[in-house]
Amino acid sequence: MNKIRLTSALMIGLWLVSPSLAQETAPVPPVRPDYLDISSPSDQNQNQDENAEEPEELMDAPDEGPETVVPPASDGPPQPVTMSARVAEDGPFIPSGVEWRIYSITPNEKGELDLLARSSDSIASFSLPAGQYIAHAAYGRAQASDTVTVVNGPNQIEIILDAGGLELNAAVVGDIPIPRRWLRFTVYGESPNGGGKKIVAQAVAPGRKLYLNSGVYSVVSHFGDVNASARADLRVEPGQLTAATLYHKAAQVTFKLVSEPGGEAIADTSWIIKTLDGETVFQEKNAFPQTVLEQGEYILIGKLGSRVFNREFEIVPGLPREIELLAEAN
Repeated sequence: MNKIRLTSALMIGLWLVSPSLAQETAPVPPVRPDYLDISSPSDQNQNQDENAEEPEELMDAPDEGPETVVPPASDGPPQPVTMSARVAEDGPFIPSGVEWRIYSITPNEKGELDLLARSSDSIASFSLPAGQYIAHAAYGRAQASDTVTVVNGPNQIEIILDAGGLELNAAVVGDIPIPRRWLRFTVYGESPNGGGKKIVAQAVAPGRKLYLNSGVYSVVSHFGDVNASARADLRVEPGQLTAATLYHKAAQVTFKLVSEPGGEAIADTSWIIKTLDGETVFQEKNAFPQTVLEQGEYILIGKLGSRVFNREFEIVPGLPREIELLAEAN
């Protein structure tokens, strides 16, 4: 059973987030959601982009909204509108990093809502004729939409994002640290229509803070790119930062083909690792192949030209280890 260590703190760092991380997914009002639904976290989805380099900004789909906004269909004069956002009902205003979109409340002939205005100012100012609109605020991956009414005269409108933070890390059982380059996380959330899980964030580097709507999220930690993973369900609370460390029952391992115990590695060796059930989990041609394997028993096969050598070995959670395969004379 996978272990997990949790800490929760007031979300002081939330107010210091860079505006460049504010809009990581294109905002869509709840009347026309665009979700990626999956029935369960498949291995294919779990391992996607695990070996990609850590991006400057963790981005999902680019915002492909219109370059120009559509003017409201109203003959009334524009009214001053100021919008601001809080992460929680009793929390302070978010001073930076909020992205705003204002949509029409009535679908057009295509059944879509026209984007009327947008702003990257956390306290945004708009000029809108009196009437109803859908206001959408995004902060990190936390999003909220609300139907708002603009009246004649000054309008001050608040949106509550109901958001918190999530910071992920992982270690090998026994509190053995894992190099950052070996770790990536995938975060899943519930689809509003009850159709299963949706990917909220993937290829997340350890220590990166995610800003999410409050709720329970399923997290998968990927250690390497073979079969070592750890899972946990984590709750994000409004206005708080939840830091979690997931624990792996796995180990880093390096292989070498030698002519005698403790000898030099023989170059041009092709490697295959199989489970005892015959499933191939790793293949590489390298004098010193390195990978990560979850706890269990395996068969190591080394090929040097037409010669084939093999042995069984066991992975136990712990520090990195080296396994030799002896090239015995035929």
